[in-house]
Amino acid sequence: MTKVTAEQLATARGCVLGLMLGDAIGATGGNVPGSGTLRATSAGQLACFTIDGLIRAHIRGKHKGISHPPSMVWRSYIHWAAIQRIPGLKVPDDADWPNGWLTKVPALAERRGSAPATVSALQGGTPGTIDKPAGTSIGAHALTRTLPVGLGSRLDPAAIAALTHTGEALAAARLGVGIVRLLASGEHVDAAVDRVLAADEDQSGVPVRSLAPALAAARSRPGQRSELARLAPDAKAVSALAGGVYVAVSFPHRESIHDALLFASSTNDGGHVATVAGTLLGTRHGPDALPVDWLSRLELAWVADTLARDFVTEIEDSPSGGEYAPATDPYWWSRYPGG
Repeated sequence: MTKVTAEQLATARGCVLGLMLGDAIGATGGNVPGSGTLRATSAGQLACFTIDGLIRAHIRGKHKGISHPPSMVWRSYIHWAAIQRIPGLKVPDDADWPNGWLTKVPALAERRGSAPATVSALQGGTPGTIDKPAGTSIGAHALTRTLPVGLGSRLDPAAIAALTHTGEALAAARLGVGIVRLLASGEHVDAAVDRVLAADEDQSGVPVRSLAPALAAARSRPGQRSELARLAPDAKAVSALAGGVYVAVSFPHRESIHDALLFASSTNDGGHVATVAGTLLGTRHGPDALPVDWLSRLELAWVADTLARDFVTEIEDSPSGGEYAPATDPYWWSRYPGG
């Protein structure tokens, strides 16, 4: 018998499907075609491998008694880079590597836009840490790929962002994941942002100084393109967070997600803004609120839905068993090898 509740499942599915839908709609620049596949970008691909790494880390902890989630997520990013045939990687010589079901998904092996900071760090072979982050980038991928941490892991999200990014991008990841965690507990978007802002110790930091005006603007001047352009002028993590929050608070209702994602996609770097907005609104309202006409054409819908289900299932049920418990699913370990 599973310990996963219907509410947990809906929240996780809404979060991951919302992220992937925002990523795909954002890639269209607001000009969504009337038919055909809605394809993921590298941001959506990397978010999938974040979840893969978090599941593997939890499995390893159950079986080995010790686990370092950032290291497992780093290994999952190496899997992503390897199946895309990115050169200059340090990879294991194991015959069954890369392993796990996610590495067999053809769409994840396709190059979908650049992720230069992530690729550069992976090629360097040394993951960054909070004390010594990798590289110099403060780009949005540090935020977008880290947002699923808010679904179940209690680790510091900055440790995932720091694997390949630095500076204010780490703080943006902390704030973004903090909002997702509160949404998963049932908070409304604006209330979740209020609480995250109030709890943040570094009130002078750039992310906080960008997020507070975004919330104020959404309350007083919602849905204004000029405001969105001002709040999200570039591809930085801070801009993606401020823009995503502005959109989500401007369009808070479940029936307005369609309009929210179109609006988000219209800004200077709308792809990342739409990804954040889709994540927040999907987490808040669940998968049934996402536009069916788009979701039915989403390239990685099955992948995202499977990852969301498997993430909460692993956290609650640990199907592969562990050091003191038998497996309830004999194939779980082969899906997410924790070795």
